[in-house]
Amino acid sequence: MNGCVKIGNTDMYYVSFGKGDRNLVVIPGLSDGLATVKGKSMMLQGPYKKYLKDFTVYMFSRKNDMPEGYSIRDMADDQVAVMKTLGITKADILGVSQGGMIAQSIAIDHPEVVDKLILAVTAPYANETAKDSVGTWIGMAKKDDFNALFADTAERTYSEAYLNKNRKWFPAVAKLTKPASYERFLRNAYAILDFDAREELNRIKAPTLIIAGSDDHIVGNDAPHELNRGIKGSELYIYNGLGHGTYEEAKDFYDRVFEFVNKGKY
Repeated sequence: MNGCVKIGNTDMYYVSFGKGDRNLVVIPGLSDGLATVKGKSMMLQGPYKKYLKDFTVYMFSRKNDMPEGYSIRDMADDQVAVMKTLGITKADILGVSQGGMIAQSIAIDHPEVVDKLILAVTAPYANETAKDSVGTWIGMAKKDDFNALFADTAERTYSEAYLNKNRKWFPAVAKLTKPASYERFLRNAYAILDFDAREELNRIKAPTLIIAGSDDHIVGNDAPHELNRGIKGSELYIYNGLGHGTYEEAKDFYDRVFEFVNKGKY
């Protein structure tokens, strides 16, 4: 289903699929600043289909009206408020890229809502690699150069094999997906630059799986190891030869996620 939840003076779009008793909440990355999940339930449910007997999957966008200075921690607080409005009192949480930063903040500040935590291609702070990536994209957005923004994001995200197969389509896709405004994207991007959870990772008590690629050109290759050291008892899996697009390119990515959340349940 496609849904929308009131929060404060605005609202938040989400999609959900499945009718299982267990909840998986998915928080996407910075791309949500360019296009929300509104109306995309059928498009997004593919990777989860074989698990929907046991799970109800929710994927949330950020709220629609984000004030200036809106932080990752604010996003986490609002995410939890919306979950509770929908009756989701506890869930497994999968955070991807910027969504992983939000998921870290949820696990730190709202541990009661987290069953298991999966942090994919993310970092505990805006390291130099992340600052370079996000700073470059901010500059391109301010110049209204969406073709460059789209192409640079793809080049930093995907493996060379993927790029060689799909690079020719980038100009056409960019033309079809250009946003009407960059304000939402910029507020998400600036929130990344201000994020730093390194001193609080030890507060994360939920069982945690960290997934990364060995060649991540957006958050860097040290980030998953920093998370692993900072979150006691966390598990780390790295896909050799993949990068920030691991969650799209690794064929067993979602099998790995659900294997982890099901561990010890049966």
